[in-house]
Amino acid sequence: MDIRQTIAGRLAPVEAQLAAIPGLPKMFHQCFMNTLETTYQERDDGLPFIITGDIPAMWLRDSMAQVMHYVRFADDPDVARFIEGVIERQMRCVLIDPYANAFNDGPTGAKWSEDEPAQGPWIWERKYEIDSLCAPLHLAHVYRAQTGSTAFLTDAFHRGMRAIVEVFRREQNHEHSPYYFIRTNCPPSDTLTRNGHGERVVYTGMTWSGFRPSDDACRLGYLVPSNLFAAGVMADAAYFAALLDDEALAREATALREEILDGVAKYALVEHPNHGQIFAYETDGLGHYTLMDDANVPSLLSLPYLGLCQKDDPLYLRTRAFVLSQDNRFFYEGPHAQGVGSPHTPAGYIWPIALCMQALTSDSMEEIAGLLTQLLTTHAGTRFMHESFDPAKPEDFTRPWFAWANSLFGETVYRLYEDGKLDDVLARVAQTVKRV
Repeated sequence: MDIRQTIAGRLAPVEAQLAAIPGLPKMFHQCFMNTLETTYQERDDGLPFIITGDIPAMWLRDSMAQVMHYVRFADDPDVARFIEGVIERQMRCVLIDPYANAFNDGPTGAKWSEDEPAQGPWIWERKYEIDSLCAPLHLAHVYRAQTGSTAFLTDAFHRGMRAIVEVFRREQNHEHSPYYFIRTNCPPSDTLTRNGHGERVVYTGMTWSGFRPSDDACRLGYLVPSNLFAAGVMADAAYFAALLDDEALAREATALREEILDGVAKYALVEHPNHGQIFAYETDGLGHYTLMDDANVPSLLSLPYLGLCQKDDPLYLRTRAFVLSQDNRFFYEGPHAQGVGSPHTPAGYIWPIALCMQALTSDSMEEIAGLLTQLLTTHAGTRFMHESFDPAKPEDFTRPWFAWANSLFGETVYRLYEDGKLDDVLARVAQTVKRV
C-alpha cells in the first residue's frame, strides 16, 4: 500500500470525532497529509526529498518538522523506511556542507541568492543555523523512542554526527572560525555584520549561530533556545555513538553538552522586572541580551515540546509568561487572535506555528480550546495554515503553501486525540465555532 494511503487510513478515528464541527475533518486531513501529498518526492537514490512548500528546496529544520507527526505510524514498515530515508537524506546533506541550511535535490546550482562565499551546486542557501544540525539527531531520537529501531545508524549517520559535533565545538570559539556569510542588496536581517562574521562574542561554553530558525541573522551570536536544543541532541549523539562503539565521539558529545548547559546557566539567564529570572533569547557573553521570542522553532516557548524541560519547570513557566505578554515585543494581539509573531514577517502578524506550539506546551483545556478556535477561524477560507496572518484581517497572510505549519496543526490535533482530550476541547470550541 502507498504510504499516503497507509497514513490517511489511520486518521479515520480522529476525523470521526472532529465531525462535531462541520468542515473540521477536511481541514485536519488536508493539513496532516500536506507534506506527503505536496512536498515529498523520491529521488533516483531511493531517498525522500522534502521541499518546504512554495520554495523548491529542502531545509533540514523544516523537513524534520514536516514529517515528525508521521513517526507515530512507523510500526508500518513503509512508514518506517520513509522516516529512515529522511534521516539518511538529512545526514547526507550535512556531509555535503554542515554550514548550509537548505539544499537542492541534486547539484543543480539553484540558489536563493549569490552570496559570499559562493555556495556549492548542492546548496540552496548557506546560512549557518544551529537548529539545522540538531534536526536529523532529534528526528532520529524521536524515531528510536517510538520504534526501538536503530536501522538509521548508517555510515553516513555516523560521519554526520562527527561533523555536527566538530562544528558545534569549532563555533564555541567563533572568532577563530572560517565561517562567514555576506549577502548584498538585501535587508540587514539577511546578512551578517562585521564583514560577514556577525557581532563579536567571547567564549562562554555555548556554541555560536549565525542565523535564527527564521533564517534571520542573530543580533547576538549565542542563540539560547538553539543552544538548549544542541545540548539536548548531544545527549542523543552520545547514546548513538555508544551504540556504534565510538566511545571517543560519545565522550566528546557528552562534554560538549555539559559545556553548553554551563554556558547557558552562567550567561543566558536574566532578571526581568515583571517576570523574575527568565531565559534571554540571545546573548554574547559580554553582558548584552536580546529579550524576545520568535515564532520559529526552536523557540523559548517550544522547550517542553522539544523535550528540553518539563511543562511545569518554574524557569520555563516564568519565561513562557514573558513570551506570551506585551513584554515580548513580538507578541501581538488583534480581534481574531493573539500570539507570537516574528521580525521575519510584517509587524503585527501572528504565526500559526506559535499558536500550535502554545497549545502543545499547555495543560489548560481552556487555553488549548481558545488557541484551536483561533486556528479554525483565521485560515481565510483555505483550511490550511499559513506562515503568518494579520489578526485584524486574517485574509491578509504570508505564504499560502507552508507545509511545516500544516504538519504542526495536524500534530496538535492528533496529540489531543492521543491524550484523550479532544472531545473536551471540541466541546469548548463548538460554543463559538459552528463550522470551519
